[in-house]
Amino acid sequence: MSFPEDEYVDSIPSLTTNEDFLTREILLTHNPDDRQLDSDMLLQLVESTFCSATENVIGLQSGACFHEFCNRVFAAKLDVISTGNIDLVGSEEPISLTISKISNEMLSGCFEGENLHRKTLILLEMLSHYRWDAKVVLALASLACSFGLFQLILQLQSDNALAGSLAMIKRVPRASSMLNPEFKALNLLVNTMVKLTKVIISFEGMSMQHELVDDKSMDVTKPNIYMATYWILRSILLCSSQIADLRNLRLEKVHVLSLTPNYFFLFQYSDKTVVAAWGLHSVGNKLSSLCTNLGEHVAKCQQQIETRYYDKLLQMFKEKHVDNQEVLSTLFPLQSEYPFKNSSSTECGILELENKVVVLLISKPELIPVDELFFLVQQTSDHPQRNKFEGSYEILWVPIPSSREWNLADKINFEFFSDRLPWFSIRRPWSLNSTVVSYIRQEWNFNDDPIMVVLNENGMVTNLNAMDMVWIWGPKAFPFSNSREKELWEQENCMLDLIINGISPSLTQWVEDGKNICIYGSSDIHWIREFNASIKKIKSAGIQLEVIYVGCKNPDENVTTIIDTIDQEKICTSLTFHKVQFFWLRLERLERLISAYQDHMTSSDKASKELAEFLDFNRNENRAIIGQGSSTDVLKT
Repeated sequence: MSFPEDEYVDSIPSLTTNEDFLTREILLTHNPDDRQLDSDMLLQLVESTFCSATENVIGLQSGACFHEFCNRVFAAKLDVISTGNIDLVGSEEPISLTISKISNEMLSGCFEGENLHRKTLILLEMLSHYRWDAKVVLALASLACSFGLFQLILQLQSDNALAGSLAMIKRVPRASSMLNPEFKALNLLVNTMVKLTKVIISFEGMSMQHELVDDKSMDVTKPNIYMATYWILRSILLCSSQIADLRNLRLEKVHVLSLTPNYFFLFQYSDKTVVAAWGLHSVGNKLSSLCTNLGEHVAKCQQQIETRYYDKLLQMFKEKHVDNQEVLSTLFPLQSEYPFKNSSSTECGILELENKVVVLLISKPELIPVDELFFLVQQTSDHPQRNKFEGSYEILWVPIPSSREWNLADKINFEFFSDRLPWFSIRRPWSLNSTVVSYIRQEWNFNDDPIMVVLNENGMVTNLNAMDMVWIWGPKAFPFSNSREKELWEQENCMLDLIINGISPSLTQWVEDGKNICIYGSSDIHWIREFNASIKKIKSAGIQLEVIYVGCKNPDENVTTIIDTIDQEKICTSLTFHKVQFFWLRLERLERLISAYQDHMTSSDKASKELAEFLDFNRNENRAIIGQGSSTDVLKT
């Protein structure tokens, strides 16, 4: 069932002398079209499958309980949390059918005894329309399906009737411990194939920047990519042959003399199986050498790209552009036609952001605390003025972890938030170009704290951080540029109106009606009762005064109790707990924004004088502010 022995011995040393001819043969099978595959994501799933198959069988043989087995499988599923929507873009058939066809082709070769080189070329022709990375990942996925099914039946046949029946039909042996040497050889080769595949994916992932690499480096690297692809597919065929041989191990029943009849079974391996096992090690050494050599060449290309790409980004933001398409394509040069997704997990292209202001929300994958995130969504998507600017701007979330590598927690956070937030997101942020990440950190001063970088309709940066601006004014700050911020400060003449904007409809209405308004805060219920007793005396004197409780800075459960008491005793109007949080978060943002903007304000500004009262309100425990509508006259107590 295995391929002939001379295929392993003779072809490996002959590769060097016939390398040019073999390269031409490989290229003749390559005719890529517009089909696109998220190779990196599919490889994660393949790795998880191989990991579960190899680790779980060892665990079960060592007496691991079924509960532990399930935990490992569950962990493997979490590790590929982002792989649920993998598909072939531009293909008429689903990815499952493509993988099935490849599996059938590999399996037929095991029984037909074809020349292994010829069989590899046939497989390359079958995958002719795919990029180099897609060819190897699809073939690895087919092998993972075959090996995974074999392992699943092997592990469950003793306890599951269906698995037992399938084991008999597929001639799967029962004594799995006897197969450990073969599993180990397969595992080592698979690991080497995966490692080499990652190098190919890395190179193909830089295809949009290949123009930045000098011709000499490309002339050396590309032939190595072709050879690596060929040898990975050849190795996959070899593994398929070995798996097929494992299903046909012959058992001999041997009688052991003792007081009672006992029997045990010995495996009798065929010559082909022994040759195949030796072939796995031989090809593994070949792939390991290829991986080292290709890795060095790809690293050199990567180094050239990073240096020249950074310079390209610097120059790009100094030039004028007709629209934002070139800028977005350079910042997010992902291989998919649809590098973004919306909250419905629908894939979106760069064209959907054309002629719009794009606000890049750059943060860690965990974003910001949930309460702050809730209010940020309110200010950007649920704000009453949002409809006025519908279609004029979009928010694009660009998550960047603190470390260079994405861990499992980062991916879980990204999937959770990107599927729920009403913004666009990078679909595969872990594939974001490292040079772009470096540019964002160095030129846009991203230091893990969330920022909002604003690109206008032409792709030019108009604000390096509009976060506080959005917190204070919401959509009213559109187009969120530095010049717009200056305009907003010049228009503000009532700080009372500014800090309550969007927090409470009743408060907003009081300001518009020109009513006398008292805003007070405290965490001391006794002070609150004394204060409201004084307010009642003022009202009894015929003075109209609207009073509202706004809690205190860093509200806790005590504030919740106070709000309930105020409502029950009908002491005054009160914000809800969430609105209290929003009020104080806004006040903090306002203080920070003013600190950064105070150089642009003159000492005669009425707003700046009024601001001092409110910032003092932010720093004290028991405080009250009294104002009249949009008047600039403020009284603090």
